[in-house]
Amino acid sequence: MLMQTHEARLDALRTELEKRGLHGFVVPISDEHMSEYVGSYAQRLHWLTGFGGSAGSAVVLKDKAAMFTDGRYTVQVREQVDGKLYDYEDVPATSPAKWIAANAPEGARIGYDAWLHGIGWAEEAEKLFAKKGIELVPVDGNPIDAVWADRPEPSKAAAVPHEDRLAGRSSADKRAEIADWLKREGYDATVVTALDSVAWVLNMRGKDVDNTPVALSYVVAHADGTADLFIAPEKVTPELTQHLGNAVRINDRAEFEPALAKLQGKTVAVDPRHAVAGIFHALEAGGAKVVRDDDPAVLPKAIKNEAEQQGHRDAQARDGAAVVKYLRWIEENAPSGEIDELTAAAKLREFRGLSPDLKDTSFDTISAAAGHAALPHYKVDEDSNIPIPPSSIYLCDSGGQYPDGTTDITRTVWVGPGEPTAEMIDRNTRVLKGHIELDLAKFPDATSGGALDALARMHLWQAGVDYGHGTGHGVGSYLSVHEGPQRISKPGGAFPGTETPLREGMILSNEPGYYKAGEYGIRIENLVLVVDADIDGSEGKYLGFETLTHVPLDRKLVDKSLLSEREIAWWNEYHARTREILAPQLEGDDLAWLERECAPL
Repeated sequence: MLMQTHEARLDALRTELEKRGLHGFVVPISDEHMSEYVGSYAQRLHWLTGFGGSAGSAVVLKDKAAMFTDGRYTVQVREQVDGKLYDYEDVPATSPAKWIAANAPEGARIGYDAWLHGIGWAEEAEKLFAKKGIELVPVDGNPIDAVWADRPEPSKAAAVPHEDRLAGRSSADKRAEIADWLKREGYDATVVTALDSVAWVLNMRGKDVDNTPVALSYVVAHADGTADLFIAPEKVTPELTQHLGNAVRINDRAEFEPALAKLQGKTVAVDPRHAVAGIFHALEAGGAKVVRDDDPAVLPKAIKNEAEQQGHRDAQARDGAAVVKYLRWIEENAPSGEIDELTAAAKLREFRGLSPDLKDTSFDTISAAAGHAALPHYKVDEDSNIPIPPSSIYLCDSGGQYPDGTTDITRTVWVGPGEPTAEMIDRNTRVLKGHIELDLAKFPDATSGGALDALARMHLWQAGVDYGHGTGHGVGSYLSVHEGPQRISKPGGAFPGTETPLREGMILSNEPGYYKAGEYGIRIENLVLVVDADIDGSEGKYLGFETLTHVPLDRKLVDKSLLSEREIAWWNEYHARTREILAPQLEGDDLAWLERECAPL
């Protein structure tokens, strides 16, 4: 009989921990690759607690348990996780390790799965626990898996070649670049663990994780330009084998850990930000010399070549036409009060799906009405779903995965009848001004994203308001919608990558916002490409942005009197370009709507 209640699941886990001589266990949202999005087989936290967010963790002790989430999920965690079973703890005010140190008795043995946690977390927790006489124990097999009777199998979908014409470079060329780096640094090999890095190095894609076209696999890249791929045999097709060629040896994924032990005496580079603790343990136990260094795929993957840049423009044009059809549909249907958030998200998926090139969404659509729009990372489900109220703001943040590019766009619109309040118009106009300020920025080569962040916030700050998330994240090329290392965010904040220099060819989001808790939220998001600013007489190289996303903005939420001549010119040029790109793909009422919305301000 399957355990249906979360209380029964928690009891079963405690029984299993007792059998193993453990006094507690840490449950993250993670997989063996430390992915942002994980397959259903790895959704252990959701199965145990009911929490459906994308970041969080739980700790289970013998007599108490706690859920750990940051400010994005303060409301959601209380809606989804039973407060009688779990205390709610806020990160970064506390952390799982600090809470364990304060709540577990001296002599306690706390289990963790070394194939789900980073090495940094394990080492810090071990140090903290040692002061309290608590032992951190890597488990042999995850105890949740022992009690999760109907746990899904990992995806068996085939891995597929990603065409060189779309990638812009061959896998052999990429492996040669990594081999040169290994030789320069004096390393024999590097373990590539992040799924999008594996996909990039081998020009390979898959269907193993929702929203991200990757295949569950690892690569060990060697200084001679060869590589070992570790992947489940059922995922390998003759086409993939031919695509990879003789220089890539294909191994069963089950052989990965034993293979690490065979690197005895070799100097092996591993990125601690992307590799789980279990990889470090296996290499060290086998006698390899482990050096902590950056994943050599991360930076070249972030700097898009000409084929990837053009592919992205093409994907954005296709995606923009779908979003226009959707926004017209929202304008015509939402004022009835009969369209709910889930129906709206499904309709957008339907419009995107009219293109045969659509492979997936790039993340779960944030379809947010009224007060839900004030939650930047809101995720609609059957329990939270509400009708879009007439006379309200509706925010939709969404994206598509196409073989030539990954999209991510947010539009905030007024749903009639009636008019938006003066405050709504003021806040949206300030968000727009910040968006324009960043879009038009010119800056010296190698300027960090952190140095630009204030441009997007300055007009909100003048009104004494701000937003609590970063301004921009990197975006992959038919890969992860959140890609590092670059980021535009407040310097010294919680987000890695803020100090990374921006380079020509990087793609980022430009997404300032404003959120009034319980009432409404506003965000304007386009993707931008870092390009040469081409300034006459510039002393040194300067960079700027090319706007990639073209979909009309809602003029009903704009106060023209607050815009400068420069900002009005930006609006008119942006919408003229939007019309130019999208009009050839539209007809009838959709084209008429586009023409109306792209008229000069």
